[in-house]
Amino acid sequence: MKADFIKKPMEIEHRSMEIIAPHLAGLELSEAETKVYSRLIHASGDVDYAPLIHIHPQAIEAAQQALRSGCDIYTDVEMVRTGINKRKLQTFGGKVHCLIADEKIAAMAKEEGITRSMAAMRHFGKALEGNIVAIGNAPTALFEVLRLMEEEGVRPACVVGIPVGFVGAADSKEALRVQDYVPYITVEGTKGGSPIAAAALNAIMYLIDDTRP
Repeated sequence: MKADFIKKPMEIEHRSMEIIAPHLAGLELSEAETKVYSRLIHASGDVDYAPLIHIHPQAIEAAQQALRSGCDIYTDVEMVRTGINKRKLQTFGGKVHCLIADEKIAAMAKEEGITRSMAAMRHFGKALEGNIVAIGNAPTALFEVLRLMEEEGVRPACVVGIPVGFVGAADSKEALRVQDYVPYITVEGTKGGSPIAAAALNAIMYLIDDTRP
């Protein structure tokens, strides 16, 4: 067994960023955007993400302002909630909400014939105002957030919309990109997932404070 591999976590992270860096060359990214792109690619292990990531010009600043103000994060699934550094978020005064496993949400979803994640976003409703939404799994949840913005005037501070899959994911993310209500972070096409959505939020928190609680 080969024994001369890197063992220290921060050394692994630094080396990973060095490997990722050439794949971001030519994208004309700001320093903050470079760090967010790098963490998304690092979380996915896939440098093909580089040209597919889309960050609204005001997204990072808007998310940072909201986080500094103690905003909460509303997620579609437990995997996103689990992946977010909640101890870091708590240092800003925020917490993460996920209702996918709530019995009332399950009943609501069944009664209305929709997914649980969609029902959860519908239930959150106005609570999303001024907070951050992080969607990493369910296109239906992202479509519901878009509906809330368009029909009910709900304005999250930022939407991290990175659902994954072959049914609805690409369409929901394209709809997020073309709306002009709130800033967003997304990934074009079928790629995405809970670790990628969580990585985006963690990257923005580390831009504010890179110490690891």
